[in-house]
Amino acid sequence: MNSPLNVNKNIENYLQFLQNTSQIIVVSEHFMNDEVATLRLGQLTKELKHHNYLYYVLAEPVLSDFEFDALLKELAYLEELYPHLAAPDSPTRMVGGATIDGFQTVKHQRPMLSLGNTYNAEELREFDERTKKSTGLEQIEYVCELKIDGLAISLFYTHGKLTQAVTRGDGIQGDVVTENVKTIRNLPHTLSGNFPDSIELRGEIFMHRKGFEKLNELRLANGEAPYANPRNVASGSLKIKDSSEVSKRPLDVFLYQLYEDQNTFSTHWDSLVSARSWGLPIAQTSEICVGIESVLNYLQTWDTKRHELTFDTDGVVIKVNNKALQEELGFTAKTPRWAISYKFQTETASTTLLGITYQVGRTGAITPVAELQPVQLLGTTVKRASLHNANEMLRLDVRVGDTVFVEKGGEIIPKIVGVDFSARQANSLPQDYIEHCPECHTTLIRKDGEAQHYCPNEALCPPQVVGKLEHFIGRKAMDIQSVGAEMCELLYQQKLVNSCADFFDLKLEQLLALDRVGEKSAQNVLAGIQESKKQPFERVLFAIGIRYVGETVAKKLAQAFVTIENLMSASIEELIAVDEIGQKIAETVYAHFQDENHVNEIHRLMSAGLQFTAQIKAKNSEKLAGYTFVISGVFANHGRDELKELIEANGGKVGSGVTSKTSFLLAGDGIGPSKLEKAVSLGIRILSEDEFLTLIA
Repeated sequence: MNSPLNVNKNIENYLQFLQNTSQIIVVSEHFMNDEVATLRLGQLTKELKHHNYLYYVLAEPVLSDFEFDALLKELAYLEELYPHLAAPDSPTRMVGGATIDGFQTVKHQRPMLSLGNTYNAEELREFDERTKKSTGLEQIEYVCELKIDGLAISLFYTHGKLTQAVTRGDGIQGDVVTENVKTIRNLPHTLSGNFPDSIELRGEIFMHRKGFEKLNELRLANGEAPYANPRNVASGSLKIKDSSEVSKRPLDVFLYQLYEDQNTFSTHWDSLVSARSWGLPIAQTSEICVGIESVLNYLQTWDTKRHELTFDTDGVVIKVNNKALQEELGFTAKTPRWAISYKFQTETASTTLLGITYQVGRTGAITPVAELQPVQLLGTTVKRASLHNANEMLRLDVRVGDTVFVEKGGEIIPKIVGVDFSARQANSLPQDYIEHCPECHTTLIRKDGEAQHYCPNEALCPPQVVGKLEHFIGRKAMDIQSVGAEMCELLYQQKLVNSCADFFDLKLEQLLALDRVGEKSAQNVLAGIQESKKQPFERVLFAIGIRYVGETVAKKLAQAFVTIENLMSASIEELIAVDEIGQKIAETVYAHFQDENHVNEIHRLMSAGLQFTAQIKAKNSEKLAGYTFVISGVFANHGRDELKELIEANGGKVGSGVTSKTSFLLAGDGIGPSKLEKAVSLGIRILSEDEFLTLIA
């Protein structure tokens, strides 16, 4: 609290300041009161935020430094006089200052999934047809949003205050970067208006091109190397440990998704409009499109207009607008079924193909790689590009010495898309695909119906062995955080670990004998390996690296067979009988366990104490035994996953679509009309949420 003497002195300073800077304000003995000060503080804050944005983000200042500093100094005087009226996100405070020792990693409340991609109108129409078929509607209302080339972020506001900012990370967990995000000048720390108590917003942090260019000009003036592209700078900025340094970067953010627990909004568009009314930065380029032809018109418009934007965009995200339909359509293991990303045609460059090398993957798959004369493409230097497989090389008729056209697929991964045959040398010869593994020289194989060549020497081929070890320790597998890719490579080179089971035989003295491994590091490695033994059966099954067995398939198999013994003895027919397990997966799993080496490896892992029995959730009752439920719509008191767990916990089954075998349709608000119509036509009983709860009570 300021003393009366200090306040009077500050008033004198403020009045003198106004006179010196010729501020046109009527000053009287009654000027200094909360009401007038609040008005002036609000006016100054709004004006300075606008000029901050023009200067730092758009690099288009309209005030001189002297004029800007005068406004900022006046705001500082007023905030010193009336600290209780100062805004938490005042321009005087948006300069960072907090130093971060390390970034805390947290699990996302909702996974930050990626989107399915498409590059043509035909695939978009197929997406629209699938959506209409699943919902029973003749026309779908979509929201189209420009896809900004930046860094995904998750923001949490509690009681209107920005409380946490988390990077995407691996989609399951990310790093807390709250202090750094608070330096972004168009992002409010406090919301205004009628907002929910607790919300999560997803968005993209990026840089406008002029801000990026200005930043590079400063680096060049200081004798530093310029940055390659805006996206990399935006991403790297959030990991700087001094937020005052982050505040010097011209970062901007647009938010595109709102989550809250009360189901306040019936449409995605309504949630965006409300978020904008609370002061949040929502892109003005988004648009409601009714039907797929309207979507295609939006794409055509912005494919041209995007070059007029002040920032980079590489496509458009198309989302089903109705939230009840989003809920009904649900998700695959990796992507939402109610949204898709359309990518604009990318920039292409021509360069010389210097040679072709071959990489060996974890599964033994051989990938040909084009070694290129370095060329600039979308702000980065491209030296290598994928040629995918022998079929693609043959289709392109690509040869060493050719002038080739390179583009970035999805503006991320470089690939060769064509050859300039007019520039081909007369003595050029067709390119033969290799016959032996470039690492272990084993003769390659190519299975019928597959484009890829494989090295079958999985037990001794170095890239395959190391790849399997790295997969085994991965975050979504055994999650041995104390062992990274570099440690895997070192352990393999020193002949300490040649298979996954070898991790569990490691001794302290073996680790201490390695270069640059101290006692604490060695202890951490052993502790992490020991801790990994707690991972559930489905994670272990995913970790051992059976081809085609991803996270979702591993969970299905673990729940269906319960123990590794049951799975190892299962026939192909029994495997196919499991939901979502097709012929190819079944044959691969069956073949894996026919290999004596794989069986021995499993027995070693069992002896080490890993979990090979699934934890089946105990049932509350058998009240719903023999009944199959289909869930559709949005419910007042339970999420769909909660209702599914309740059904299964009471002996029932959950189906995806209404059929003659469906016993009940559990219907919430916004139920899919096709499911309702089919249930009525089949005479299936329709339950409300309350009726269902009574049924299991």
